Amino acid sequence: MSKPFDMELFMVGVLTGSQATRQRHLRQAKLIQARIAERWQRGTPWTWQRKHLAWFLEHCLAGHSEKTRYYYFLTIRLLVRRLNALWIFKI
Repeated sequence: MSKPFDMELFMVGVLTGSQATRQRHLRQAKLIQARIAERWQRGTPWTWQRKHLAWFLEHCLAGHSEKTRYYYFLTIRLLVRRLNALWIFKI
């Protein structure tokens, strides 16, 4: 039996700022992870490709405000930094 992926442990090295900001990034990262796992059955960020995060930004946030999309974009930037990837996204 495998343990569920611990997003907090994954992101601890890149999270900075106030406690509220760190909690927001964790909450958003968990939602991103859940949506990608639901759509592509990729449970951990280590298996993600750029297209998965681009899909989330385009399709999952399509009806949300500009402010919400920006905050999710910031969380995605942290995820990409943690993955040591050089992916660029448009917001």
